Amino acid sequence: MTAEAEEWALPADREAVREALIEWYEDDHREFPWRRTDDPYEILVSEVMSQQTQLGRVVEAWEEFLERWPTTAALADADRADVVGFWTDHSLGYNNRAKYLHEAAQQVQEEYDGDFPGTPDELQELMGVGPYTANAVASFAFNDGDAVVDTNVKRVLYRAFDVPDDDGAFEAAASELMPAGRSRVWNNAIMELGGVACEQTPHCDEAGCPWREWCGAYASGDFTAPDVPTQPSFEGSRRQFRGRIVRTLKEYDELELDALGHRIRVDYAPDGEYGRAWLEGLLDDLESDGLVDLERDDTDGPVARLQR
Repeated sequence: MTAEAEEWALPADREAVREALIEWYEDDHREFPWRRTDDPYEILVSEVMSQQTQLGRVVEAWEEFLERWPTTAALADADRADVVGFWTDHSLGYNNRAKYLHEAAQQVQEEYDGDFPGTPDELQELMGVGPYTANAVASFAFNDGDAVVDTNVKRVLYRAFDVPDDDGAFEAAASELMPAGRSRVWNNAIMELGGVACEQTPHCDEAGCPWREWCGAYASGDFTAPDVPTQPSFEGSRRQFRGRIVRTLKEYDELELDALGHRIRVDYAPDGEYGRAWLEGLLDDLESDGLVDLERDDTDGPVARLQR
């Protein structure tokens, strides 16, 4: 175990953590059509399309692409200009991705007799397929991949288990958590967690995050992360932040001052510009409006709750 790993807060009961996430995912998750297939060609198309496009927009493009070129053989025989034109018409990002996808289909046909290679290393031999995409296809098509580590997964691991902001540490932690032989469901599940519960602005309770009992960020209220280092200088008025306070307190019976502060803005710092003094000013306004009670206790510190 590396020096960094010694500092990780990975729970001792790994199996409970794994099963909680998988059960949460299998109970309810976003329905994307590529999650209902194990065809490596269809999954590769979805992965390439998703590299620079929101998933909601990818669905229609993915379905139309596969209707036009349903197999690697069909895509390999297509005119490259038509494939690039489709990419441009659907605003799917850099056109070279369409070119590489077309070339990869030709490789599968010519070098692999129409059968997709199945391991991450073999898949990287295809044109335009890097380590992440290769691993995703191996996981979702063949259930034989490594732990996927994307921005969402890094955010989850950083917040939940204090994994340091280091690519090697993220990869090691993700690999340690992933159950053997279950890369398909696991990688889908942990990316779903980062996509719907542990977003840049977290929705822990609303999304029923299955890791709340183990999560360091949920316990502390500090939801900073590698891709959420600071909040933009000022996104709204005091009125908007007062609204955030009210919405947050509706989710909890009561919150101590610092826990509340961390939940309404990611760059909250008790002694900083947006700290306790700033927050107490907002709470004083809400208290004057008859919306919030602020209980000041010299022992435990101020506690905020909605007025009943």
